[in-house]
Amino acid sequence: MTQSRSLLLASAVLIALAATPAHAELDVSALKSTIAASLERDYPALDVLYKDLHAHPELAFQEVKTAAKLAEQMRALGFDVTEKVGKTGLVALYSNGDGPTIMVRTELDALPMEEKTGLPYASRDKANWNGRETFVAHSCGHDVHMASWVGTAKTLVGMKDKWKGTLMFIAQPAEEEVAGARAMLADGLFTRFPKPDVGFALHDGGFAYGSLTYRTGIGSSSVDGLFVRFHGRGGHGAAPHQTIDPVMMAARFVVDVQSVISREKDPTEFGIVSIGAIHGGTAGNIVPDNALVVGTIRSFKPEVRAKLVAGIERTAKAVAAMADAPPPQIEITEGAKAVMNDPGIVATGEKVLRAAFGDKLTLAPPSTTSEDYSEFVSAGVPSMFFGIGVYEPERVAAARNGSGPPLPPNHSPQFAPVPKPTIETGVTAMTLAVLSAFDARARGQ
Repeated sequence: MTQSRSLLLASAVLIALAATPAHAELDVSALKSTIAASLERDYPALDVLYKDLHAHPELAFQEVKTAAKLAEQMRALGFDVTEKVGKTGLVALYSNGDGPTIMVRTELDALPMEEKTGLPYASRDKANWNGRETFVAHSCGHDVHMASWVGTAKTLVGMKDKWKGTLMFIAQPAEEEVAGARAMLADGLFTRFPKPDVGFALHDGGFAYGSLTYRTGIGSSSVDGLFVRFHGRGGHGAAPHQTIDPVMMAARFVVDVQSVISREKDPTEFGIVSIGAIHGGTAGNIVPDNALVVGTIRSFKPEVRAKLVAGIERTAKAVAAMADAPPPQIEITEGAKAVMNDPGIVATGEKVLRAAFGDKLTLAPPSTTSEDYSEFVSAGVPSMFFGIGVYEPERVAAARNGSGPPLPPNHSPQFAPVPKPTIETGVTAMTLAVLSAFDARARGQ
C-alpha cells in the first residue's frame, strides 16, 4: 500500500470515528429534576407505606406480612416477584433490554425492643422471641430503607428510557441476626436468578437529612458472637471456701479480656470485645455451678480478628486455671464480614452524587457496626454501601455544639427519623447511583 493510500485510509477512519455519536455525559441536574417530579407524585403513597411498616414491624425470619406488602408494591410496578427466597426474602426483577443487572437491597426485619418515640404511628406490636413475648420496633431504620427501595423502583421504572438492562431488587430477611443474606444465597439467589454486575445498599443514621456519607474500601466491621461458660462448684454463699465460684470467674474475665485490646492489639487498628450479658445463679446466697458470658467481637481486618480470638481463648482458660476450675466452654460464632466498597463502583457513584448533593456528600470513617450485606460482596458483587441522614439539620447542629440534647442513634427506643426528607434523599441518591452504574456499563467501564 502506498503512503498516500495509507494516509487516505487513516483520514477516513478518523472521519468515521468523529461522526460516531459519543455517549453523552449524565445530565445530573436534569435527572435530579425528573426524580423530584416523580417524588412529588409518589411520596404520599410512600408515606402511607412507611408508616404502615413502622407501626407493624416483624422480627427476623418472621417478616411474612412485611414481605407480602413489598411484593404487592413491586408487582404493581411490573416486576417479576419471587417470594420465600431464604425463608421470608423476596427477589423482584425488571428487564428493560440488553444490559447489566444492577442489584438494590433492602432489609425486612425489626428489633426485639419497645419503641418510646411517642409518634402517632409508633409500634405497639409484640412477637415471640427466644421463647418470650417482646415488643418489636423498627429502631434500626429498616422501614426507611424499604420505603426508599420501593420509591427507587417506582422512579427507575418511570425513567426506563434512561437505562438498559435488568433491575434486581432484593428484600432480605434477618439482617439484625446477620443470617438473612446467607439464607438467600443458600437458597440459590445467584443461581436461580441473575448474578448482579453491581450492587447497592444504603443505611440511615443519626445525622442531618439531605446529607450522605460514603466509603471506599472497608465500610463496616466484621462481627463474631462470643459465648464462654465457666464451670465451678456450687454451694452456700456463706461458705465460699467450699465452692469454686463461676460468677467470680466471669467477672474476672470481663475485666481481664480488655487487656487483649489495650496490650496485645496494635492500638492503631480497630478491635472491640464487648460483653453484653452474664447469666448465672438464682439467689444471692447460692454460689451456682456455672456462669455464661455472652459478648460480641468487632474488627476490620482478619489478622486483628485472629489476634482477638486467640487472646479471648487464652484469657478464659487462664481465668479458669487461676480458680482451679475445669476448663471453660468457649464458642466463637463467625457472623458477618466487613463490607468492602468497590473502588470503581464508588468512584462512579461518588461523581454523580457529588454533582447532585455537593458538600452534603462526605467521606466517612468505617462504621464499627456490622452488616451482612458483606455476604453479597463476598459472593462476587462489586458494590457501594452508603449512608443517609434522618434528623433536622438544626437539631443535629445543636447536638454537636452542645446547645441541644444528644441525638438518639440507631437501636435507641427514641430513634425517630423525619420521614419525608429522609426517604426523598434515599430515593434520589439510590436512583442516581443505579443510573450511574448503568451509564458506566454503557460506556464499557
